Parts: sequence; C-alpha cells; structure tokens
Amino acid sequence: MWEEILKAFTGVYLPSMLKFFFGPLGGYALKLNIFTTIIATIAGMMTVVTAFAFAGDWIRINIINRLSPNRKRFSDRNKRFIMIWRKYGIAGTAFLTPLILTPIGGSIVAISFGSPKDKLLLYMFISACFWSSVFTVGVYYFFDLVKDWLM
Repeated sequence: MWEEILKAFTGVYLPSMLKFFFGPLGGYALKLNIFTTIIATIAGMMTVVTAFAFAGDWIRINIINRLSPNRKRFSDRNKRFIMIWRKYGIAGTAFLTPLILTPIGGSIVAISFGSPKDKLLLYMFISACFWSSVFTVGVYYFFDLVKDWLM
C-alpha cells in the first residue's frame, strides 16, 4: 500500500502539478490503478490552484514585482491571456487550463484578473475531474491498444 502511495505521489501527483498531462502518463508508466491515477492527477492540479488562489497576491507583490520592477505591462503573451479571459471568462479559462495552459498558468491568469477564489476553485475542480478522467482513460486504453497492435 505504501509503495503505491509513494508511486502515485512521485509519478503522478508531482508531475501533474507542473503539466497536467504528465500525471496520466506517469500513472500508466508505473502501472498504477486507473482510479489512483485520476485522483492523484486531480490532487496535483488542485494543490497548485489552491496555492496560487490563496498566495497569488503575495507572490505578485513580493516576488514578481521585485524581480522585474520595470517589466513591460502588455507583452504579446499577456495580450493572449487577456484575449482568452475576455473571450471565455473564468469557466473557459478553467476548461482550457489542462489543455493549453499549465495548472500554474491557468491559476495565474484567473487570479490576475481578479476572479473570486471560490469560483476559481470550483471551476478548476470540475475541469480537473473532467480532464483527468478523459486523459487517464485515453492514455490507458490508447497505449494498451498500441501495445497489443505492436505485439
């Protein structure tokens, strides 16, 4: 049991904090149960979202502003984030976070536009549950089909 928890923590939870798709890939590579992979992937994304939701203002004020006080306010990348936010809002940003953005990037976009923390956590949780299930089932069954086809 402890071995599976350690595998899920290091192979699914931690990688899905950085890039959401790494969680299901790690779970498949470690031959974890599909439900363990789904839950650990959701937990990894929600850990980052919660951390940035509650510490985002502090990070922006104390770290980013001190590291680059003279940064350009509207770069091309910032304009893309503004376009995503205006077009889709918090629900769209949460939906696109696992696909296009990372959990860190999606959280930063939502926090920087002043979305309420309770809505952010709710929408990100729904998105994480949906995409974790889709990605994990897709990875597990796709790689099983490819493995059978290659054999």
